[in-house]
Amino acid sequence: MPRGGKKGHKGRGKQFSNPEEIDRQMRAQREKEANGGVEPESSADSDEESSDDDYDQPKKKGVEGLIEIENPNRVSHKSKKVAELDTSAPKELSRREREEIEKQRAKERYMKLHLEGKTEQARADLARLAIIKKQREDAAKKRDELRKEKEVEESKSKR
Repeated sequence: MPRGGKKGHKGRGKQFSNPEEIDRQMRAQREKEANGGVEPESSADSDEESSDDDYDQPKKKGVEGLIEIENPNRVSHKSKKVAELDTSAPKELSRREREEIEKQRAKERYMKLHLEGKTEQARADLARLAIIKKQREDAAKKRDELRKEKEVEESKSKR
């Protein structure tokens, strides 16, 4: 049966580099590096350097080199320098930040009115406190009366 099952093998066969070929390429590269530092630049070397500049830019595919296309969906991250930033301009807040600030201001306003006793909850709290104070005063009076009665009884029993 062939290598890919019944349908056959679709991929290319593996190609291995010859060890002699690798050695030859390594020697050529070493010689090039050694000679490049010693020899003065020739016109052929300058042609190679100018072609190196072409490799810095990515190779354009199809008609990309002929037509300049601006994709509005592509976000290009351009870093700004600190000197270019405009700190005097007012910063626009997001919706969430605006809502958060409004929420804090409303809470502060409510707390101010609450401390002054102008809110419904504050009035209810003050009424409840007044009732509790009244009950505590009554309880204190009863305790005093009971204590006095006990003292009177104790003084009578000692006599």
